Amino acid sequence: MRQFYFLLLLLGLSACSAPSTQQDMNAEQAADFDWQGHRGARGLLPENTVPAFLKALEFPQVKTLELDLAVSQDSLLVVSHEPWMSHHICSHPDGRPVTEAEEEELLLFQMPYAQIKVYDCGTRGNSRFPEQTPMPVHKPLLSEVVQAVNAYCAEHNRPKPRYNIEIKHDPAYDNVKAPRPLTFARLVLQEIEDLGIKNQTCVQSFDVRPLQELHRLDPAVTTALLVENPNGVQVNLDALGYTPDIYSPYYKMVTGNVVETVHDLGMAIIPWTVNDTTAMKALIGLGVDGIITDYPNKISAITQN
Repeated sequence: MRQFYFLLLLLGLSACSAPSTQQDMNAEQAADFDWQGHRGARGLLPENTVPAFLKALEFPQVKTLELDLAVSQDSLLVVSHEPWMSHHICSHPDGRPVTEAEEEELLLFQMPYAQIKVYDCGTRGNSRFPEQTPMPVHKPLLSEVVQAVNAYCAEHNRPKPRYNIEIKHDPAYDNVKAPRPLTFARLVLQEIEDLGIKNQTCVQSFDVRPLQELHRLDPAVTTALLVENPNGVQVNLDALGYTPDIYSPYYKMVTGNVVETVHDLGMAIIPWTVNDTTAMKALIGLGVDGIITDYPNKISAITQN
């Protein structure tokens, strides 16, 4: 998920977004609640990698694996938050850290997957997540993730998770950092059908265009609108042009009024990205339908009481 930069907005929202009560979950609530492992389990293992997704599955409350997709030069769906090699976490095949200046030269859309795969995006760790265990890992294909998850679930007799797949797009990306929205949407739709996960998948994006294209191609696909702006629910839905299944705002933007509005419009509300148990309890008290978190190991503190 992208960082939320509207600091002044957050300061203004902090008072009105804090509910008067915090709430642990009872068994009935827990059964229906959609806990999602953000980029797998980014707080514990390198993000958007097979080990991180399998780590998230160790926590039985996790129902959904949240991940991001980019597209390689050879039109393969690569699990990656940025459509480039991040200087924060990635290293060249020879071990040299990727520099910030090199990022614009290391666009995944301009690289065949065989080249992408030899970059290491885990050994350096992530300074934002001190609990994360560094390890050498590559950016996997979506197909690799699904195959590994299926094998894990079969071996551990675990129900298969759902997938919350973000199409990483922006108008500035068109044909430079990503294919055009229609092409991207077609690739995703074909892949989730081929992998047999269409009925387990929600497709989300901040960019309304790929969601519009996907909805036009197949209205039955579950979609979620990601939100990080202060425009309000109805304005954002008007920009999208249809009512998605899920409204997914930055968690500090969630108020009781927002939850009520979203539910009245027939959508679920699943905020991102919540890493503090106090905030989790507050959101549960407001009535959200799920929570996306980097730390699935913290869920038990909410659900055990």
